[in-house]
Amino acid sequence: MKACILAVGSEMLTPFRVDTNSLTVTDRLNAIGYDVRLKAVVADDVEELATVVESALEWADVIVITGGLGPTEDDITRDAVARVLNVPLDVDEQIVSNLRERFARRGIAMPDNNRRQAMVPRGATVLENKFGSAPGLWLEHGSTAIVLLPGPPREMTPMLESVVRDRLAPRTNGAGLFRRVLKLTGRTESDVDAQAQTIYTKWTKQEIPIATTILAVSGQIELHLTAAAANRDAAHAALDAAVKELQDSLGDIVYSTEGRLLEAVVGDLLRERHMTIAIAESCSGGLLASRITDIPGSSEYLDRGVVAYSNEAKTDLLGVPADLIAEHGAVSEPVARAMATGIRDRAHTTVGIGITGVAGPGGGTPTKPVGMVCVAVVVDDESWVRTFQLFGGRDLVKYQSATAALNMLRLMLLTRAPVPRN
Repeated sequence: MKACILAVGSEMLTPFRVDTNSLTVTDRLNAIGYDVRLKAVVADDVEELATVVESALEWADVIVITGGLGPTEDDITRDAVARVLNVPLDVDEQIVSNLRERFARRGIAMPDNNRRQAMVPRGATVLENKFGSAPGLWLEHGSTAIVLLPGPPREMTPMLESVVRDRLAPRTNGAGLFRRVLKLTGRTESDVDAQAQTIYTKWTKQEIPIATTILAVSGQIELHLTAAAANRDAAHAALDAAVKELQDSLGDIVYSTEGRLLEAVVGDLLRERHMTIAIAESCSGGLLASRITDIPGSSEYLDRGVVAYSNEAKTDLLGVPADLIAEHGAVSEPVARAMATGIRDRAHTTVGIGITGVAGPGGGTPTKPVGMVCVAVVVDDESWVRTFQLFGGRDLVKYQSATAALNMLRLMLLTRAPVPRN
């Protein structure tokens, strides 16, 4: 079942407004077996919208249009759909009456232009709007359903839910699109794809086909698996087998098979091992501590974080010897290790992390270019230290620095068994 989603509004073609409704609509349609093949934002122009709708009618099983149902001249969705279907717009007096009552409850008279919201393409079913003034509309053209929904999310979402439940879901006989998201770090997108492609290519021809999409997101890799199946149990069985096959091949670079954040995964590992952590950051500017504290319950394992940006701060707050910095430079593995050890010893935690690097855009040298970051993780008497050459702008280098530290900690924690609770 193929779906098309259109958001109507010239404001969403500017830098100031973004279409978010399509994400909600996609989620609800996928859950009942509709595959969204096109999303588009269309300006408040009758002819342009009519052209897009007419094209979608050639292939889509459902067209969902959000916005353009208000009372002003630029609310043109009803007009465009009526033009494509070659039907007149009739005034629904019940809608007019409901609108007058709505305004009367607020102690004001209904403006005349609100009668536009009562214009209904002939043959359409009116969908009640319990949270606003613009009613939705349901139309059918051949085998294609056309759904017109108001733009404000608080009005659109409840109306969508009822349409999906009562009208669209029965058309798919319980089928759906079911997803898993694997998250990986420590390898490039092309490297991961080269290893995984031979595995996922064959899934498209199996009894329950699985489509795979690979994405690079802020220095991390995501594999999105989508199974089209007649029922949930069959889909999950196919996805379980696919996930296991990828895990067996890719190994410990896979940190989540459920779309979880890396900081949440690391937090659970710390909690399971009854371990605590303290962080010393330079180039990442406190971002690692921020990401860790974004996870509810992180106070169970995070003791403190220090941003030691200057060399003096590294010495005063962390006890990094000044002669060590003079010998190796602030951006070096020995200094990163000293930062991690210093913060751990002062906090009396089991884990210490040190991050130091050149975030850019300036400050790089031929031997220590922009993007060079040294990360150290110290646990008990063991220390892991690594130098990374990261790419991208300042924000991306900072984010990847925190990601590298989290992943080093994750890999180290995996070598230690969880501690049973008493």
